[in-house]
Amino acid sequence: MEQKAASPHRPPGTPPRVYLAGPDIFFRDSAAIYERLKAACAQYGLQGVEPSDGGVHKGFEGSEAERARRIYEGNIALIRSADGLIANLAAFRGLEPDSGTVFEVGFAVALGKPVVVYGVPEESYASRVCAVRDCAPDADGVLRERGSGVMVEGLGQRLNLMVGCSTTIEASAQAALARLAQRLGAAGSACAH
Repeated sequence: MEQKAASPHRPPGTPPRVYLAGPDIFFRDSAAIYERLKAACAQYGLQGVEPSDGGVHKGFEGSEAERARRIYEGNIALIRSADGLIANLAAFRGLEPDSGTVFEVGFAVALGKPVVVYGVPEESYASRVCAVRDCAPDADGVLRERGSGVMVEGLGQRLNLMVGCSTTIEASAQAALARLAQRLGAAGSACAH
């Protein structure tokens, strides 16, 4: 996974572009969050790119479905044009990360772009589930929710294994950017974090 990825869309001599995935766009202070992330990107010789509204502004008169499609297409284009992606995978409205962010992570991985994530608790996903749901091993030793019998994914992973095995997990956005800058060979990648 320690590959250097270069976007065919980036002119030579320009900083690698990093798509800033996460549920941050939903927060009231999203503009400030993205300004901090972009400033941190610049410290590592990267250009931070926040999610797009797809060119849809307050005066847009199309349907909600048209608005959703434009936002989707705008963000897909940004991920395609990025050299890598960092993602805030903190739990969002439950025990799991934001589903849209997880989609963006998978899309970037499928494109062969390096992905570094942050915001993930240190303990395993199974231990977090067991802290809020009544769980126990069944007769075969498989961890299950007692009420529903649904298996709780184990294997010691901090996230679902499909996300955990396809990304690198760092403790913070700053550490994620440092790791991604190193992978992309960015000019500021030697900065301490």
